[in-house]
Amino acid sequence: MAKYVCDVCGYIYDPAVGDPDASIPAGTAFSALPEDWVCPMCGVGKDSFSPA
Repeated sequence: MAKYVCDVCGYIYDPAVGDPDASIPAGTAFSALPEDWVCPMCGVGKDSFSPA
């Protein structure tokens, strides 16, 4: 599964890790994230991410 990087702050979403603070389990692909998921570092939406 591909990693995605936030275009605003550089945070990298790694599917192997997920986002434990948002209750997103490891193994969750970026495409499977809820539409209302936001960057845990700066708060922008999924549309502000690009493949890493």
